Amino acid sequence: MIFAIEEINNSTELLPGITLGYQIHDSCAAVPVAVHVALQFTNELNPAINEGDNCSQTGAVMGVIGDSSSSTSIGIARVIGAFNIPQVSHFATCACLSDKQQYPNFFRTVPGDQFQADALVKLVKYFGWTWIGAIRSDTDYGNNGMANFLYIAQKEGICVEYSESFHWSSPPSKIRRVADVIRRSTAFVVVTFASLGAIIKLFEELSNDNSPPRQWIGTEAWITHPHMQKFTFFAGIIGFGIEQAAVPGLKEFLMDLSISEVASSTLLTEFWEDIFKCKLGKIADLNERLCDGSEDLRTVDNPYTDTSQLRVENNVYKAVYAIAHAIHKIVCQDRNSSYYCDKTTRIEPKKVLNQLKKVNFSKNGYDVSFDVNGDPVPVYELVNWQKDESGRIKVVPVGLYDSSLPMGQELQIKRDIIWVDGGTKVPSSVCSDSCPPGTRKMLQKGKPICCFDCVPCPNGEISNNTDSPDCLPCLKDFWPNAEKDTCFPKPVEFLSYDEVLGIILAAISVGGACLTIMTAVVFFRHRASPIVKANNSELSFLLLFFLTLCFLSSLTFIGTPSDWSCMLRHTAFGITFVLCMSCVLGKTIVVLMAFKATLPGSNVMKWFGPSQQRMTVVSFTFIQVLICTIWLVVSPPFPAKNFNVYNNKIILECALGSAIGFWAVLGYIGLLACLCLVFAVLARKLPDSFNEAKLITFSMLIFCAVWITFIPAYVSSPGKFTVAVEIFAILASSFGLMFCIFAPKCFIILFKPEKNTKKHLMNRNQSQGI
Repeated sequence: MIFAIEEINNSTELLPGITLGYQIHDSCAAVPVAVHVALQFTNELNPAINEGDNCSQTGAVMGVIGDSSSSTSIGIARVIGAFNIPQVSHFATCACLSDKQQYPNFFRTVPGDQFQADALVKLVKYFGWTWIGAIRSDTDYGNNGMANFLYIAQKEGICVEYSESFHWSSPPSKIRRVADVIRRSTAFVVVTFASLGAIIKLFEELSNDNSPPRQWIGTEAWITHPHMQKFTFFAGIIGFGIEQAAVPGLKEFLMDLSISEVASSTLLTEFWEDIFKCKLGKIADLNERLCDGSEDLRTVDNPYTDTSQLRVENNVYKAVYAIAHAIHKIVCQDRNSSYYCDKTTRIEPKKVLNQLKKVNFSKNGYDVSFDVNGDPVPVYELVNWQKDESGRIKVVPVGLYDSSLPMGQELQIKRDIIWVDGGTKVPSSVCSDSCPPGTRKMLQKGKPICCFDCVPCPNGEISNNTDSPDCLPCLKDFWPNAEKDTCFPKPVEFLSYDEVLGIILAAISVGGACLTIMTAVVFFRHRASPIVKANNSELSFLLLFFLTLCFLSSLTFIGTPSDWSCMLRHTAFGITFVLCMSCVLGKTIVVLMAFKATLPGSNVMKWFGPSQQRMTVVSFTFIQVLICTIWLVVSPPFPAKNFNVYNNKIILECALGSAIGFWAVLGYIGLLACLCLVFAVLARKLPDSFNEAKLITFSMLIFCAVWITFIPAYVSSPGKFTVAVEIFAILASSFGLMFCIFAPKCFIILFKPEKNTKKHLMNRNQSQGI
């Protein structure tokens, strides 16, 4: 401060011709002492300045520099604030001092703790720490600073395992209790908001016992202080310090002390005697020597002579210049690029206070200005305690925090950090390890939000972020992968020609059709044979043709469902089977009518000749065609995606459209089959010449058994197997008709030609072989 004032007094640009005076008081870090000094500042006439001095003003105080402690600064501000005396602190950082309602006269050249709290939260979040401990000194600085930090940290999802406070003057038992809390904790990172005296006491206690290593996060109050560098056990500490600066000429000023200057100051006298182990003045002890003026500070290595780490000192320097610039605006005017200052101008503290709010200047490359709360632009230096080759602690700048930069870019790491374990890998401090994608966090009962278990996402849901609080369901057409971190389109399943089941069914269908055609060829080549003629050859050929269509209709059920295939498969199946049932029914009726025609006086066959048989087939088929037409017009089958059968795949199927239409088609086929069965049973004991009724009975029994078992199997089969069941029913019933009605006849035609005679057919005893 003295250096800055003398530099201003010798300046030709700032307050030219005007000399600033000063007084220095020690608050002794005690609020009562600070308040007592503040009361002296409020006196209108300062006894330190008398009328004999070359001063144009009375000894009224125009401004106060200090204090370095928040608590003492609050006491001073409350006293001198009522008199509008501006106060500029270089080290009081309590966020409470930014309240202009309570402290309208307070300014500072060090960033307030609200900025440091925000910077600490960003630092903790930057390294991914969510489980921390909190230590604060029981002062305005510690309590307010930690309160701001915890408030912001909670919003950012950072949890605090413990929060302990103590005062530097607390009894050893309390400091020991705080140390024990740190030793027993699981949080690896400890954030502090403590004064220098308090943290020294705590570190001394932790050094006395084998304490587990902890990653300490420090604040500007102590992290760069030279006295802390003796704690080599705590190497690896990081934290924010006041930005390092250079003040040209200060080192020379500090070194250039004469004996007379030292002797005139009680403070310098004590300092001088302690450094050089000599006495200024009288010697009270024979073992003491008298200072002779040969002492040279350049030969001494101590904190006073070390100007390589100017941090707080630069804030004092800027504070003095801020008040000087405020006074300059009041008494000086710019005339032709030079300043003229009127020494007779009445200077009042209130005027200085108002001008101080507007100051904006640069000195030695550092900008000085105040916002509406009296705070400067917050800039911090991120520092790291690193051991040098000799094992001593060095405070190494590793980054910068500048709140004026865009959001997210305020914190900049410029070089490797050496952590507490001596490595460069960032340590971990979490209550629970992060939940990987595919899981979600489930909070542990009674614990903070940072303590959780990782629960796998349920079926159909994913989480693609680390530490996801919830799992999100996939869209309807999608399904999670095995890791449950990505949704993939569900596979679409239908009975296709590319799979084994589809190939087998298609092969059986085509084989059945070929077998039917071969049977028709056999019957056609032996159409003149008695056995073909005796069994209504016209209906037999129609039945074989329709059976071929039945076999081929099953192919429409295989392949990708489309609008046309869905309508075709059900209608083709329904109509072709009705054609078959009509032919079988016609053959059965012919058997019954033929028997009655053999009775004396019967003329019934004239009513059931070939034309009537054809009309019967057409009539029965027309009813089915009408049912299918109504079904297709009102609510036809259509391709649809079924999401209900499987969760992880889509069944592409043909929806019935109208279930009534489907069951009407199926019911009509069943009705005809029942009629055939009834008529065949009635004709089964007729003379052996008409034993085809037995074959029709067997075929109808098989047909009805297949379709009766089809209904529960169709309803209960999932997905593409529903279609397979329907195809199986079509093929089974078709083969039943084929083998029961035509196989015995083909066997006689091909392998027993001796039985294929009219005589044999008319012989009742031998006809049992048919």
